[in-house]
Amino acid sequence: MQDFMKLYSGLVERCFNTCITDFTSKALTGKEGICTTNCVDKFMKHSERVGARFAEQNAGEFRGVGEVGAGGGEG
Repeated sequence: MQDFMKLYSGLVERCFNTCITDFTSKALTGKEGICTTNCVDKFMKHSERVGARFAEQNAGEFRGVGEVGAGGGEG
């Protein structure tokens, strides 16, 4: 849970610092809203891709360990 909160905090900070520039109103401007949406979308897509690659790498290592354990390491 702590890792998720750290990730979420980083996302909020990054998108806020990048996108929010007008502090004269409580509402987001159109440009700020679009920027924020794009920032969050890009972050989520990146996170999904990293997660998928991590899962692939772990699956590959798991298969490699299974092969060695099944006699695949004989020479």
